Amino acid sequence: MHDTHNIMNNYLLAAAVGAALVSGTAMAQDFKEGDWLVRARVVHLDAANKDSAGMGLSINNKTLPEVDFTYFFNKNLAAELILTVPQKQTVSLGGAPIGSLKHLPPTLTLQYHFDAPGFKPYVGAGINYTRFSSVNLLGGAATIDRNSWGGALQVGVDIPVAKDMYFNIDVKKVFIKTDVSVGGNYATTFKVDPLLVGVGLGWKF
Repeated sequence: MHDTHNIMNNYLLAAAVGAALVSGTAMAQDFKEGDWLVRARVVHLDAANKDSAGMGLSINNKTLPEVDFTYFFNKNLAAELILTVPQKQTVSLGGAPIGSLKHLPPTLTLQYHFDAPGFKPYVGAGINYTRFSSVNLLGGAATIDRNSWGGALQVGVDIPVAKDMYFNIDVKKVFIKTDVSVGGNYATTFKVDPLLVGVGLGWKF
């Protein structure tokens, strides 16, 4: 928990520095129907790590790259597709590593962008699909469901730094879970449910 607080504080500091750097240099430019906003972010994944049987299952937290594509239906309403590359995670049981897996978690959200002077805050909600692959747990004795569907919640802000260029801060809660079986028998439902905190840059086209 202490590490999470430090990470959050670092992101908030980066946000404050970014806002100070751009203060007075650019005013928020209204989005309009047909605009695209493409962002690249560095994101920290902080997993909730809960399982229904209380076995102490967990995956490691990590920093990862993220890219998203946002299409505006009008100046306020937009849809965002959020992508990354397959992420390898270490799986632990009671703190002891028991193997690894990869997951690919594309997310689609519907967003509302608020009108505000000097910056563009937004909120979003949508759906996540996660595909698990390269699963190797307990030497093959344990398996998981390879597909997960769940909700996603989002809040963020775009701060203009130049013409058609934005500094972005984004926070998402994504709901990801999978059933775990050992020896062919159901053992527990593992909820990853990560909090994703990211900063990056966006370009409007």
